[in-house]
Amino acid sequence: MTKKIQQIQVRTRIAPSPTGPAHIGTARTALFNYLFAKQNNGKFILRIEDTDKERSEQKWTDEIIEELKWLGISWDEGPDISGEFEPYKQSQRLDIYKKYLEQLLIEEKAYYCFCTEEELEAKRQEQMGRGLAPKYDGKCTHLSKEIVDKNIAEGKSSVIRFKVQNKKVKFDDLIRGQVEFDASLLGDVVIAKNLSSPLYHFAVVVDDFLMQISHVIRGEEHLSNTPRQILIQEALGFYKPIYAHLPLMLNLDKSKMSKRQGDVAISDYHKNGYLPEALINFMVLLGWNPGTDKEMFTLAHLVKEFSIEKVQKAGAVFNVQRLDFLNGLYIREKAIDKLTELCIPYLKESGLLVEGQFSQNKLQEIVEVSRTRMKKLSEISSLSDFFFSNKLIYDKDLLQWQKAEDEAIKESLMFSRNILLENKTWELKDLETELFTGAEKFNLQKGYPEKNKGYLLWPLRVALSGKSTSPSPFEIAYILGKEKTLKLVDEAIKIIS
Repeated sequence: MTKKIQQIQVRTRIAPSPTGPAHIGTARTALFNYLFAKQNNGKFILRIEDTDKERSEQKWTDEIIEELKWLGISWDEGPDISGEFEPYKQSQRLDIYKKYLEQLLIEEKAYYCFCTEEELEAKRQEQMGRGLAPKYDGKCTHLSKEIVDKNIAEGKSSVIRFKVQNKKVKFDDLIRGQVEFDASLLGDVVIAKNLSSPLYHFAVVVDDFLMQISHVIRGEEHLSNTPRQILIQEALGFYKPIYAHLPLMLNLDKSKMSKRQGDVAISDYHKNGYLPEALINFMVLLGWNPGTDKEMFTLAHLVKEFSIEKVQKAGAVFNVQRLDFLNGLYIREKAIDKLTELCIPYLKESGLLVEGQFSQNKLQEIVEVSRTRMKKLSEISSLSDFFFSNKLIYDKDLLQWQKAEDEAIKESLMFSRNILLENKTWELKDLETELFTGAEKFNLQKGYPEKNKGYLLWPLRVALSGKSTSPSPFEIAYILGKEKTLKLVDEAIKIIS
């Protein structure tokens, strides 16, 4: 008899395997589960599926926890939080799985299989040669208990297979509607290496039941796993949770997202200087359509506005340019003191910032004039390096504005130098006014177009930054201070001379 779901609240989970860096797809799945649980006053659980003893490492578990917390996604129960259904690491639940494996074996719903890999591969090749979908042929299904015991006593290699019924498996998916599979095409599923080594399909079914998971929200790549798991649920007499399979995350060429075409680990985006709020905002729109023109959401807003019914079936393209754009918006909205704190580690890592080199206010000024061009925090170093250098290296041709001769550039720099030298206040507003006014006077003297201020301002900007793109020369001069500004202008005059 099927055991009914006992809990009265929504309970969702994320169950990553700690066999490598936490995938960005795991983060999106965690986000959707978190939002669904919170908007339904439910619980969100983090479970670590570490039954793969050879590949699972604690450092990857630690990274999963660290990166999800960095994103602001919290859980109610997990390996780091006590809960009613602990432990939340599969490696600590082996006795639980053993009990249910023994139940299936006793009830003859599972059996030991002693077929070798060579035998299985030969059968697969033979079936495919006849145009059939490869599946296990059931050779070991009816072995007697005596033979099984004898083989195990002799140490023969074996696995435990679940007997798959030849039937149609149907379930309602919150995103895809009614889904149907023909289980006769599956063959008997390997659910454990032995009584102490359960595999994914079995362990996940037992855990979801015992942890009273009400909704399984996961990626589309798990859709084909669902019929196998439903059959195991039925064999054990467990209730069937409600399923929702999220669309695949795709590269720009519509291929499945992979490391070959870009970063896939959450830590990659963290280290490269994406803000967690921008990444959350970007990820939720990978497959979910709010039905409005609104594009920027906080996590709190998403808890109110998210709807699983508005998740699309089609694959969602992971457009990094779109992420960069969103991240730039969030950077520009960040409070300058917070943004500066976030930028300082990148400046130190690049070797630009030396302890005590600048006051906190001066650093904030540098970050402020750089933020409009920043798409990622990591770009602060390349955008502001000239502020930290005592000598700039650049090609003298960069000083040129609209094919002006060297002598004309030198006159422009001398004109700027006089303006800067005579400035008494060194306030940003005064520097801007004086340089703009000076540009008009310079153009009038030289017969240049009146509105083209580049004849004066371009060479000065290059002299102060060594770059073709940078903040305005008056912003740079204000931050550098009078002494350093005049020194850089003098060096530019030497270069052009």
